[in-house]
Amino acid sequence: MELELFQTLAIALGLGLLVGLQRQHDQSQLAGIRTFPLITLFGTLSGFLAQDFGGWILASGLFSLAALMAVANFMRSKTPNFDIGLTTEAAALLMYVVGAYLVLGQTTVAVAVGASVAVLLHLKDTLHGIVAKIGQNDLRAIMQFVVISLVVLPVLPDRTFGPYQVLNPYNIWLMVVLIVGLGLSGYFAYKVFGQKSGTVLGGILGGLISSTATTVSYARRSKDQHASSMLAALVIFIASTVSFVRIITEVAVVAPGTLPTVAPPLAAVFLLMVILAIMVYLKRDDSHDTMPEQGNPAQLKTALVFGAIYAIVTLAIAFAKDKLGDSGLYFVAVVSGLTDVDAITLSTSRLMQVGNLDTDHGWRLILVAALSNIAFKAGLVGVLGNRSVFGKVALLFGIVLAGGLLVLWLWPENFQLDIGVGGAA
Repeated sequence: MELELFQTLAIALGLGLLVGLQRQHDQSQLAGIRTFPLITLFGTLSGFLAQDFGGWILASGLFSLAALMAVANFMRSKTPNFDIGLTTEAAALLMYVVGAYLVLGQTTVAVAVGASVAVLLHLKDTLHGIVAKIGQNDLRAIMQFVVISLVVLPVLPDRTFGPYQVLNPYNIWLMVVLIVGLGLSGYFAYKVFGQKSGTVLGGILGGLISSTATTVSYARRSKDQHASSMLAALVIFIASTVSFVRIITEVAVVAPGTLPTVAPPLAAVFLLMVILAIMVYLKRDDSHDTMPEQGNPAQLKTALVFGAIYAIVTLAIAFAKDKLGDSGLYFVAVVSGLTDVDAITLSTSRLMQVGNLDTDHGWRLILVAALSNIAFKAGLVGVLGNRSVFGKVALLFGIVLAGGLLVLWLWPENFQLDIGVGGAA
């Protein structure tokens, strides 16, 4: 018991020194390298006392600390060049609570929070720089995602409705949040890197946001006589390659227990595409281009459309399985892949996770949808792009389609890779 006591005090001292070091380096006049360890130790000792004498000890300590800082700020306000700010004060109160939580809560959580406080304080200039770069449209995207994820999602009923009892409003919108979140992460990565991105990064960002939208943009631009057909084909192909990473990520989030079976065949096709992308990259010309302006993926209209597609695909899968058996699911996969491969991926993953579809059929449905989507994008290039870029894209996608069909045909049933993944979403 005595050893645990000293270990807890040592952790409190270390966390206080870490935050105090940062505040001292930032030339805080209120608290620094000596004061923050004292505050954290104060919280830890208050936590020990509260175990024996009650929670009023913690409340009194927090009130005393707040009063002490108020007096210190009042005295400092009489000096010239007084800087009004609450960062150090907020950090001090939080570190007091962290010290107490070391005793009353979980040590790992307290350590993580204390370390996060130090990192957050250290990233002041970086965070301010990011905020300065955020425009009105970017702020709107953030707020729209907040509405989608934190306002709409919690109020939806978490129960099934409709035919086959497969339409769950909460689950449907949860998938919307996942897809919009993935797209939004790519959108902000584009905001940071997009204007100075090269071919590879442009394709990666395009795949994160929307490989289909990227295909349409670059296919249209390929008709410009000054545009490079090799560059356009490479960006389109890289974006489609990244979409496989997106697919595997979606499966990992929704149905992590299926990854040992689902990931290997999808990764095999992804590896083939990476090899092809490298070969094309080595033969590229020296021209450079910037990504076209990307739209906000967090618009409510976009979310509603995807939610509707996801619900339709989920219902179609249930109908096909009931009326046509497993063979009918492949028709749904092909049709769904023409419009949105995310919807069929999430629907299939959910069915695998709850046990309504075996994983061997599941990964095949996802791969069929992905191959259907690749064929659809090749058709888009043929309609919207010039002959040169279409020829290059058709060759690359043709090889991928052939490779994907070989995986579907030759991949052993019930093959599993021991990657140590399990559990439910």
